[in-house]
Amino acid sequence: MGGIEVIAADGPKALKQFVELPFDGLYRDYPHWVPPLQIAVKDLLHREKHPFYKNAEAEFFLAKKDGKLVGRVAAILDKAHNRFHQEDAGFFGFFECVNDPAVADALLQRARQWVFARGAKFLRGPVSPSTNYECGLLVEGFDSDPMVMMTYNPEYYATLLEKVGFRKCKDLWAWLSNANFIDMKKIDRVADKVLKSSGVTVRPIDVKKFDVEVERVWEVYNSAWERNWGFIPMTKEEFQLQGKDMKQILKPELVLIGEVKGRTVGFALALPDVNQALKPANGKLLPTGLIKILYYQRLVKSVRVLALGVVEEYRASGLAAGFYATLVRNARKLGYGDCEMSWILEDNVLMNRSLEVMGAKRYKTYRIYEWN
Repeated sequence: MGGIEVIAADGPKALKQFVELPFDGLYRDYPHWVPPLQIAVKDLLHREKHPFYKNAEAEFFLAKKDGKLVGRVAAILDKAHNRFHQEDAGFFGFFECVNDPAVADALLQRARQWVFARGAKFLRGPVSPSTNYECGLLVEGFDSDPMVMMTYNPEYYATLLEKVGFRKCKDLWAWLSNANFIDMKKIDRVADKVLKSSGVTVRPIDVKKFDVEVERVWEVYNSAWERNWGFIPMTKEEFQLQGKDMKQILKPELVLIGEVKGRTVGFALALPDVNQALKPANGKLLPTGLIKILYYQRLVKSVRVLALGVVEEYRASGLAAGFYATLVRNARKLGYGDCEMSWILEDNVLMNRSLEVMGAKRYKTYRIYEWN
């Protein structure tokens, strides 16, 4: 291992190094990487302030080789996940590494030791810090930028993980279509018929009552996804924080709520691909990053559908089709073209078939790995 040292990123200086590591030449040859806002990463790593850590523990590690920083990883024990799934899982995330198997091995061995010492029986990831945030390692589709809240990494990362001993656990798929080329006749017909017969109404979110709306959606979120692989219920505090972050970029016409007699039974969420505005800022708000973000935000012409969920008793109502038709219609009106649906579990046959039938093409694959 000569010369490789793995240390805990304790203290403000080391955490700053942890946040800034990917900016230090690692992505120099990767034009499709979108630098995250450093301030947002810092907030997500704040174990005292961020609500995620009320139900989780984490340690952040840096790797040095011959005195130079060459990698990082977070070891995560997500108690909320383990309670919900009755598993003894440990997780890793925020993984970045030079193309050196010895460095990757040293980092991931340390993460594994850390979670095993706290009762975990296996290590799974990457999740940063859970499936409710950025997750999965990009393994197919390196030829385009990732959309908002999706990951990007060098192709060699998969080889590094597999050399350490990780194996595929689950693939997550991203589908791409264009709102302007979707044949709406059939979708509209199905959606209109469904909405009339089921008594479900679809409406945009009311931004004036944002906090109340977020709470309604939170309840649906935790019931609509509960049987999905890897799903972790979010606390109200965590969900509200995500909502607050999204409020700055969302378009009300792309956040839809399904109701029956005033009761919320489903919701759909699509966000403008703010990554197109973030990229020129290179991770910094100051001195000119904020100006660049505000400027480029007006030019964004793509959207990502992040979530589309319906409570169980209304799944057969076709509300999902109603959501989809309304989203496409509204996206067109707002001038959006490319539309990514992500992520979808590889074994969600119904959803994947539906997207294929609607003319979407699968264009990126993200992989969750596991190591016993």
